[in-house]
Amino acid sequence: MSGSIMIGVDVGGTFTDIFVLDPKTGKAEVAKVPTSRPDQSAGFLAGIGQRVADLGTVATVVHGTTAGTNALLERKGARIGIITTQGFRDVLEMRRRDRPRTWGLRGDFTPVVSRDLRLEVPERTLADGTIHTAVDLDAVRAAARTLIDQGCLAVAVLFVNSYANPANEQAAVAALRAVWPNPHVASSSEILPEIREFERFSTTALNAYLQPEVSGYLGRLETALKGQGFGGEFLIVQSNGGVMAVDTACRLPVRTALSGPAAGVIAAAYIAQTAGFPDIITGDMGGTSFDVALIAGGQAALAAQTSIDFGMVVRVPMIEITTIGAGGGSIAWVDKGGLLNIGPESAGSDPGPVAYGRGNTRPTVTDANIVLGRIDPDRPIGGGKLDVAAARIAIDTHIGAPLGLATEAAAEAIIRVANSRMAGAIRLVSIERGHDPKHFAFMPFGGGGALHAGAMLAEVGLSRAIVPRYPGVTSAMGCVIADMRADFVQTVNTLTSAADGTAMAALIAGHVAQGQAMLDAAGGAFAARVVTVELDMAYVGQTHTVSVPLPVTITDNIVTPPTPQDIAHAFDAAYLRVYNRLLPGGVSRVLNLRTAVIGERPKFDLATLAPTTSGPVTPRTTRRVHMGGDWCDAVIYDRLALPIGTRIDGPAVLEQPDTTILIEPGLTGTVDSYGNVILTRTGAA
Repeated sequence: MSGSIMIGVDVGGTFTDIFVLDPKTGKAEVAKVPTSRPDQSAGFLAGIGQRVADLGTVATVVHGTTAGTNALLERKGARIGIITTQGFRDVLEMRRRDRPRTWGLRGDFTPVVSRDLRLEVPERTLADGTIHTAVDLDAVRAAARTLIDQGCLAVAVLFVNSYANPANEQAAVAALRAVWPNPHVASSSEILPEIREFERFSTTALNAYLQPEVSGYLGRLETALKGQGFGGEFLIVQSNGGVMAVDTACRLPVRTALSGPAAGVIAAAYIAQTAGFPDIITGDMGGTSFDVALIAGGQAALAAQTSIDFGMVVRVPMIEITTIGAGGGSIAWVDKGGLLNIGPESAGSDPGPVAYGRGNTRPTVTDANIVLGRIDPDRPIGGGKLDVAAARIAIDTHIGAPLGLATEAAAEAIIRVANSRMAGAIRLVSIERGHDPKHFAFMPFGGGGALHAGAMLAEVGLSRAIVPRYPGVTSAMGCVIADMRADFVQTVNTLTSAADGTAMAALIAGHVAQGQAMLDAAGGAFAARVVTVELDMAYVGQTHTVSVPLPVTITDNIVTPPTPQDIAHAFDAAYLRVYNRLLPGGVSRVLNLRTAVIGERPKFDLATLAPTTSGPVTPRTTRRVHMGGDWCDAVIYDRLALPIGTRIDGPAVLEQPDTTILIEPGLTGTVDSYGNVILTRTGAA
């Protein structure tokens, strides 16, 4: 590997962000290009080409992708088939007997695999792992021929209770791989060897649904990179905030379901912790959505599962992120009752906001910011010039006229509704989960987040805002920062008092061996390798589990078996931490064992991003900006040229190529030693 340069690439709904770092010099460069449709790889390569002429100088490319997310949300995955146990072809459709609208009497759901492509074969494994009926391999081969004739590009084997004994699934997969025309064959015991049929079936089916699309996309990217002289490691960000090798991503694409947003949270946690703020709430405002996550003590919370859309459950570890349709491109509209709404429909990158002049006629949040003077129409993100007059006409036509408001008042109304929705998302991850916002700082990033930071401080009561050095490409920076991570799970399903420590130690050792092999295969250098073990536990009779960290000792790849007493003490501590009480006389049980093997990648010094300028702070110009219900003269600064220690009182606007920072009256912005801008209420400590 001759090069040393590291590149992070985050492909969003509107822009593709590039972060280029030379660890030897500490020099960082950024770029933003419109996301290419329908093939995102064109924008990916174009963005890199703006900053790196010779890919032979690149050691690592790390990619945060929305290819999987978009394929799920837009139902544009592959045509796939399912082979399942007799009597269980409808598990994906029955789900948990939930409804799209909780209180409605109507609503339907179409699974990603139609019923005619969900085929049954004779086989049965009991819940204790006993093989009641061996799988009929002739029926499996016949089902495969039917699915191939129907044009299926991937197949998933979903057998009941296979988490307890995968033998039938393994035999079926072996038979399928002998006749299937491509590598896209998988079983639920390979993807998620965990109890609960629907969640296991759903995760495996969605993995198969994504495999042809994601593996094809990543394969094209890898081929194109190598064709341009790249010989380093190509890694993909996972939903859990770690990275994995591209071959793992092609085999397990479901783990990329929240890839891009997760990278942003990882970068935010590192930036904030370094700057001395371990407790933050992130707000990633791109062109399509506003993604919120809470980080306490420098650590982002991991969720065991999420629903990408109704009925599309993915059960893999992922950073807890709340998403709403309130991005810069979200369309403002007035409903039949005369209420102003924002999103969820977005103008995206094509055609984009009205002011971009690409054919959209409906106003967006970005159009409102442009009309209010908060975005310079002559220096927008992505270059070019914006049509302010067209944005004003769109706001007048679709918002002002129906509500009887003047142009500026209508634009302010759009911003207030968007701010209210964003504040609601922040309250959801903080107040509603027992966290007091005044103890947290807000970190806005994405192209539009810093325009709304002051409003979030006022509406939610957050202590301050931290705007990172390159907020518009924070997710791309996170790609460079993220550690390599492999997660494993296995259902144990036993009472704590009857837990077999030796068997659990063997499972952990197997997970660790697989994880270490994945780290070795990646070929990268790691600052350290860390193993964490958690148990999903609950009292008997409870449905919901708590995550119980289990301290284990591993010496020379030998795991010391935990005792039932060790497990019981760990459960009591975790349950007390979550619920502040124990159940007298309660009997606990262990449901699942989870192991994570983490290769900690070397981190770069954020101080290298700090400004090196000194001397007097000189404004670039002044501009009329609408804030607080009226026009005012705001001082405009080049943010990246501001020296460390600079203090700027609002009203002011700080501009840079990837974002705009709005400092409203009553706020002060200070440049810290890492180049972050800290926004506080004027006069606050």
